[in-house]
Order: sequence, then structure tokens, then C-alpha cells
Amino acid sequence: MLTFYAPAATSVQVAGNFNGWRPDANPLTHTGHDVWSAKLLLKSGQYEYRFVVDGVWTDDPQATQRVPNPHGGFNSLLKVDLDDRTDLL
Repeated sequence: MLTFYAPAATSVQVAGNFNGWRPDANPLTHTGHDVWSAKLLLKSGQYEYRFVVDGVWTDDPQATQRVPNPHGGFNSLLKVDLDDRTDLL
């Protein structure tokens, strides 16, 4: 499960190479206590992503790995192992 802490946000989405970098494909749900979350079913592999908070592309502060992107910033990196491929992330 991906989560994002955003107390003042009205909208949080996630975009990555798993959804064609389309933020509208995976909006997060406000779960209370200023936390937003999304469950994604992903095959094993390596995925790059960024959150979009109220229209602003934002780093994932919880990500332990990141890679440079072509826009001069960084994408967060999510690795799904073969054993994890059936888990909801």
C-alpha cells in the first residue's frame, strides 16, 4: 500500500511507469488522520513513481530509493520482488 501524509491536501494521486505517468489513473483515498492511501496490484519488477498533491508533483518522503528523472528531479523507486507480486501495494 502506498501512503502519503498530507494534512492540507484536497487531492493526492500517484503517477508512475506502472500507469503511463497518468495521475488520474490512481487517485489516493483520504483515510483519515491526514493520510492518503492507494492499493495497487503490481507484478514483480521495478517501478518509478511520484505523488501529485493538489496538482503539484511531489517526492515520496517515505521512499528509501530514488532515481534521477529527465526533468532535473528524482522519481521514487519501488521494487516488487517475485515473492511480493501477489501482494497489494
